Parts: sequence; C-alpha cells; structure tokens
Amino acid sequence: MLYCMYNQKSVYMKRRTEMTTQTNNNVIENAPTLNSSAMLVELNISKWDARTLDKDASIEVEQKNQTAHGLANVHKKLLGHCEEHITLKRHISNARNLHYSMTLPWSKSGLQLVPTSIYFKYIEAMTGAENKYWKLLEAFLSVYDQAKTDAKEKFGLLFRPENYPSLEEVRRKFRWSLTTIPLPTSGDFRVDIGNEGLKEVQTQYAKFYDEQLERSMNIAWQRLYDVLVRMSDRLDYADDENKKVFRDTLVTNVSDVVDLLDDFNLTNNQEMKEMKSNLDKVLRGVTADALREDTDLRHKTKKAVDDAIKALPSLDIL
Repeated sequence: MLYCMYNQKSVYMKRRTEMTTQTNNNVIENAPTLNSSAMLVELNISKWDARTLDKDASIEVEQKNQTAHGLANVHKKLLGHCEEHITLKRHISNARNLHYSMTLPWSKSGLQLVPTSIYFKYIEAMTGAENKYWKLLEAFLSVYDQAKTDAKEKFGLLFRPENYPSLEEVRRKFRWSLTTIPLPTSGDFRVDIGNEGLKEVQTQYAKFYDEQLERSMNIAWQRLYDVLVRMSDRLDYADDENKKVFRDTLVTNVSDVVDLLDDFNLTNNQEMKEMKSNLDKVLRGVTADALREDTDLRHKTKKAVDDAIKALPSLDIL
C-alpha cells in the first residue's frame, strides 16, 4: 500500500502559461493539476463467488422440458447458504460502497479521486475495512471443508467434486489491494517528441483533465440530487392515512453527502458552497423521528428540499 501525504489544501486547478523545454527531456510545465488538493486511489478486491454453471444439468432440464438448447441454465450455489461466506461477500460489497462514497470517479480504468482534506479519514476507514476483510476470510476458510461436506449431502447427484478448489486455491482467489497515486504534475510528463509534439500532448492532457474534473464535479452534484429526490418523495404525504414509511437513514444519507460537499468542491464552485450552507441550515436539528411526528416540520423540510433540487445546476447526468 502506497501512502502519499499533502499538507496544503488547494482550492482548484491552476494553469501555467509558460512551457519549459529541456534538452534531453521535454517537460510539460503548463498542464493543469490538482496535485495539492486531491489524490488518486485504486481499490481492487477479488473474491470467489462459489457459483458455477452445471452444463450437464442444464442440458437435462432442457431435454426434460423440451426447451431449445441454450435457453435454460442451471447455476449452482456451491456452498449453499454458508453464513461465513455470505458475511464475507456482504462485507466486500460494503467496503466498495464505502470507497465510492468517499471518492469521486476520475477515469474509466477505476481510478478514483480523494480530496486530501479527507485522505487520512479515508485511509483510516479503508484500513479498518481491510482488517475486517482478512478476519472474515479466515473465518470462512476455517469452515470451508465442512461447508463442502455439507454441500455434497445437499446436492445429491448434482454434486461435482471438480467444482471445489482446494483450501489453498480458494485462499488465493481472495485479494485486497489499495493503491494511492499522486495526481500527475507538470514535471511528471516527460516526453522526447519535440516542441510540436509536446504542444499536442499538452493540449490532449489539458482536455482530458478538464473533462475528468467536470465529470467528478457532476458526480458530486448527482449524489446530492439522488438523496434529495429520495427525501422529497418520502416526505410527500399530508396525513397519517397516506403516511409513507422511511428509515432513520433518510436524514443521515442526505447529511453524509452534504457534509462532503466542501471536500468534493475541487473547483471552489460558488453554487456548491451556497448549497452546502443552505442545506446545513435546513437539516440542523432535524431527525427522522421529528419528521414522522411533526407535520409542519415535515412540510417545511420538504419545501426546502424541493427548492434545493430546483436550484441544482443542469447536468447531463441528471
């Protein structure tokens, strides 16, 4: 795991207006960067799903039911309802959700942008998730042989020994990798292609940078839009007869997104600043129980949320 630390929080990208050419290596000096206010992270978690397609059983089902070939498939849950395996897979899903909730997308390759203002909070959260991952994996591996024995009894004639890897093979199917990468700075781009080629690379990188930054900011807005629309919908009732059920997370989900707006505001966007300030006031002291019990508060909160939705910028992703 690679850790890179930044002490200064910059508000948004800077463009340099001059380009320096070195004798042996040309260096792009004016490519825009966010290297002091954000970093790139990549999370890779691999697992064994313990599922497989039984081709022979699929053919039998098709023949028995006079079904055309390829239309009916028999997929087997190799370990049935092994609780340790289910718990491990659920944790992996939760860990990925945690990772995405604290970062913004940067590239289609899986790189995510994490603001340096919450970098250590992010690392602490992911380290805790990783530690739990390895503990749950060991718990699963400790019951794997027994789960395989149980599966043999339950599957009957559908049991296939070749579907089950050895314990060590199963262990190797599980991996956790979190990589931290500084955002490229101008000096990181070293090319030996002459001035004309250098300008073309510079232009392409600037275009890519702007597109990725805009996409990341749009995603931040989209997350806010999603939770606000959800809240507005659940608060949309006038009396107990038409009461809508909602969980306590209706409020906390909105608060969690709003709390991160300052960190995700990588371009120092004034609209996002004002939205954060307004929603902080709307949500201050508001609880799910209060919204359930206080009709006036519910109506007041819904109106404020609806006004916030109308004030959101028009985005292609909405």
